[in-house]
Formats: sequence, C-alpha cells, structure tokens
Amino acid sequence: MMEKETKIVVIGLGYVGLPLARLFSTKYPTVGYDLNSQRVSELMRGVDSTLEVSETLLKTALHENGLTCTSDIEKIREGNFYIVAVPTPVDANNRPDLSPLLKASEIVGQVISKGDVVVYESTVYPGVTEEECIPIVEQVSGLTLNQDFFAGYSPERINPGDKEHTVEKIKKVTSGSTEEIADYIDKVYSSVLLNGTHKAPSIKVAEASKIIENAQRDVNIAFMNELAKIFNAMGIDTNDVIEAASTKWNFIKMRPGLVGGHCISVDPYYLIQKAQVYGVLPRVMTNARRLNDGMGDYVANQVIRCMNKKGVMVKDAKILILGVTFKENCPDVRNTKVVDIYHTLCEYTSNITIYDPWANAERVMSEYHIEISNELPDDHFDVVLLAVAHDCFKNLSLRSLLIDENKGVVYDVKGVVDRKDIDGRL
Repeated sequence: MMEKETKIVVIGLGYVGLPLARLFSTKYPTVGYDLNSQRVSELMRGVDSTLEVSETLLKTALHENGLTCTSDIEKIREGNFYIVAVPTPVDANNRPDLSPLLKASEIVGQVISKGDVVVYESTVYPGVTEEECIPIVEQVSGLTLNQDFFAGYSPERINPGDKEHTVEKIKKVTSGSTEEIADYIDKVYSSVLLNGTHKAPSIKVAEASKIIENAQRDVNIAFMNELAKIFNAMGIDTNDVIEAASTKWNFIKMRPGLVGGHCISVDPYYLIQKAQVYGVLPRVMTNARRLNDGMGDYVANQVIRCMNKKGVMVKDAKILILGVTFKENCPDVRNTKVVDIYHTLCEYTSNITIYDPWANAERVMSEYHIEISNELPDDHFDVVLLAVAHDCFKNLSLRSLLIDENKGVVYDVKGVVDRKDIDGRL
C-alpha cells in the first residue's frame, strides 16, 4: 500500500466532504462521490450551495487539480484511500441514526480492494467504526480488516460559515487500525494541513475526542443559558454580568444563545446513548441538552413578556423574525432553533414573517414547512426579533421597521444591537 500512489475518494460531498475533497485534490488524484446526483451536477458546474468552497477554489480544483465529482460507483473503484464524510443525525426521539454511515460502509465494501484504506470522519460514539462500520465493509467485500484492508478515523472539525478556521488550517486528529497504517494515514493528512495532526493511540480515542469537543461546548452554553434565565428573572442584564466576570483571567467567556446546527445540538446524544449501554447515566450532558433544546420556547415567551409590558396586543400581532439559519453568515438551516421560536409564537398569531437572505427558501419549506422571504418585506410590524446575527442585519434600523417605534418591541437574541434600540435581549 505504501508504495502505491495514494488515490483519494471522498464519500459524501456536504459541508465536510467537499472542502476535504477540494483540499486533497491539491496533492492527490481525488474523486468525490455523493448519492445526490443534483448536488454532483451543481458541483461539476463549479457551484457550491453550502458556500463552504468558493467558486474560484472549486473551479481551480475541477479544472487544474483534476477533482471529479460523481454519483457513479464505478468511477470510485480506482481509489485506494477512501474517506467517509456522511452525516450522523438523530431521529425524532434524539436517538442516533447511523443509517447514512452504514449505507456508506456498504458502498465502500463494494469498491474496496486488497491493500486499500478506509478512513471515517463522521462524528460517532466510541466503537462505531470498528463495531458497526467495518463489519459491513468486511461482509460486502469479503475482505478482512488488517489482513486485506485497513481502517482509520479522523474526526471532522469543519465549522460551517467560518472563513478563518478553514479545513487546511485545522489541526486534525488521526488514528489507524495498525501502527503502520496509523502512521500512513497521519502522513497523508499531514501533507495537506498547515497545522499538522495529532495521532491518537487508537480509533476509539479519536472517536471519543471528537464527541467530547461538542459535548463540552454544549454544557458550557447550557450553563450560560441557565444564568440568562436566572438574571432575566432578577432584572439583571446577563451580558453586563459576563463582561464584568470576564475581567478575571481564567473566566471562560461564553454567551447564552440558541444551540442548533448539525454538531453541538446532535453529537452529545451519541455519547449519552452509548454511556447508558455501559450503565452510566450522563446527567450533566442530558440536562444540558434538555435546557438548550428549550431555549427557543424560552425566547418566544420572553418576547411575549416584553409585549405585555409595552401594551402590545399579543393576539394576531405582526411579528418579523430576522434570520432562520442556525448561525450567522451561513446558509445552514440544519436543526435551527429559530423554528422553535416561530412555533411558540404561532400559538398566539399567524402574522409572522421570517426574513433571511442567506437561507434557501425551498429547503426551509421542505424541512420545516415554513415559508420565508429572502427579501426584506416592505411592511411594518408590532415586533422585530433579531434571531441570527447576519452582518447584513447589523445595518438595519430595527425600530424603523415597527408600526409604532415607541410602543413596538425589538428583541435581540444575539446581543449585537445597541441597547438603546431594544426592549429586551437574551
């Protein structure tokens, strides 16, 4: 294997897989594979709807570096270094859904040959790679791990919308099913990363390292959200408290907020479920998830509280929500908690408009059955609720969007609007 030319195949061309395929194409022959033929056609035209890879970088990868994207399984048989980067979501009951990962493992099993390597990047609980995925590859291929083919795990660290911590600047954790393969996988990744790698002692350690990155952040944000509830009840501004506390050298400065997206709001459930298999009830993580999942409803009720204080009739009120993506300056609407705000407010009024120039209106309709606008409505409202801190919102005069600038309510979830212009914030 070590003497062969490394030929990369990335399976899954979403927020993780596409940037990875683009990067590897700068050093190795690379093919990207995705089941979604529409997505493949879009990419081959040099267009990435996730906006993770710029048109210039993508076209350079396609036309100068030889990157190919395909939905044809026959075109990935020539690879020898397979990277699986498919989603690992949860179902409606927050139970881990491994079906995309297991399907990808079947695909690998159909094309893998003797001496090849498969590396998983999808976020999982410890043990999934070796106990769930590799047996499928073995069964489908008829090959045996560490005799005929080899495996590794290198957890993804893509941050959607982040143009500073791009994939080539991320320090990656790597691991392999044998010491020799671990060295080889580490070498391949190191060759395209500016900040190198950290080679974990085992695949399970690498899996665990990824899942606690997001679980830790989830718990920390939950603490801040709990503080916000306490201080709001006391009539104390939470942001003022954080600014004061952050003057201490070892205070971790984080802010309360909505925890959505495909990582922080999902990954802890994988570890929570696996912990229970071993007889451990992870109370801190479970309570953090429950608290963070309830913040959309809490924000909506805080808005209603502000309306009551200012004498704004809640029933049938006209409300404008600014933003529906799970984070600023990014089109990603996966697991966005803004929809929770929307649904709670819908119990009181149907006159709710969501404006977000970043979000794909068709995707929001498909996933959440909510109609949004990509254009700022030529209208005025009883309430303006800033839910996402897109840069384009920061220049808006929010009070001028109110029917009555003095009586109406402006609520700032993100804490980015001048205090004199708002009636409440998280």
